[in-house]
Amino acid sequence: MGRKSTFSEAQIIAAIREVEGGAKAGEVARKVGVSLQTLGRWRTRYSGMSVPDVKEKKRLEEENAKLKKLVAQFAMEIDTLKVCLGKKW
Repeated sequence: MGRKSTFSEAQIIAAIREVEGGAKAGEVARKVGVSLQTLGRWRTRYSGMSVPDVKEKKRLEEENAKLKKLVAQFAMEIDTLKVCLGKKW
């Protein structure tokens, strides 16, 4: 897992909107204090979204990660039970 961003969703959206408004990406990246690669990653991930949309997306991603962990845990339990019940006592 990556580290937590030091930028808020509002700051990220503001930077993207500035680039979409016609400002040069290099200037915006320098002003914000990130690399062009980071700005490009933000654009692919958050382009066309508003701050509430981003928050909802993050909430859904966190919930999805929790559900995936639960499914993996249950799959391991099922495999363990199959092994235990398959043995002749």
